[in-house]
Amino acid sequence: MNMTISAAQSGTSPAPMNVFARFIGILTAPRATYESVVAHPKWLGMYLLTAMLIAFGAALPMTTDAGKQAAVDQQVSAIEGFGMEVSDERYAAMHRGTAILPYTTGVSVLVGMVLVFVVMSGILFAIFNAAMGGEARYKQVLTVLVHSSVISAVGAAFAGPLNYFRGSVQSPATLGALLPMLDDRSFIGKLAGMVDLFTIWGLIVLAIGLAVLYRRKTQPIAVTFLAIYAVIAVCIAYFTSN
Repeated sequence: MNMTISAAQSGTSPAPMNVFARFIGILTAPRATYESVVAHPKWLGMYLLTAMLIAFGAALPMTTDAGKQAAVDQQVSAIEGFGMEVSDERYAAMHRGTAILPYTTGVSVLVGMVLVFVVMSGILFAIFNAAMGGEARYKQVLTVLVHSSVISAVGAAFAGPLNYFRGSVQSPATLGALLPMLDDRSFIGKLAGMVDLFTIWGLIVLAIGLAVLYRRKTQPIAVTFLAIYAVIAVCIAYFTSN
């Protein structure tokens, strides 16, 4: 018989963990790590660690000419995907902006992540507390969300150096990257490019964290997140495909 029980089940408070232990724990034992995170909600150190890794991974390819051109091409493709034209003047302005692209990319990640965390935590807090009768504090929800960004940080650490050498800004962990024979302008190609393995992993980890926080089952939360992700991916692929 398995006699192992969690700290929450035994009525004891799990011991606090330093930021590096929590980083590794999210990857190797997310449920046990989230027990400590929920009991001792500290988010700033983890935000700084993951945000710097993600910013570095995003900015690194922008230090090469090939990466800068890939970033411009991606912007043009996104604009044209929504049926708009890119004038010669606008294209030239995009190229001029690539001189500071590594810096603007890094700063936008650092600032943008804070805004995303604050807004998304508010949405999750409203859903689980107001709509579903939960009793967690906003700080706990924020801390759970910030810790789920460990997966994004690992993804950035994987993609950044790889994209630096291959002169790309596309995630190498999408189905589109794994299936290069697909036409990336078609609906299937666009959809495959939207399905990122690290994003799926991150959503599952977030579901585990919220399940620990609200003492609910992980599976329904994870299925809901993945279903929303699938709907968003399908919609974007449909409206941006040729």
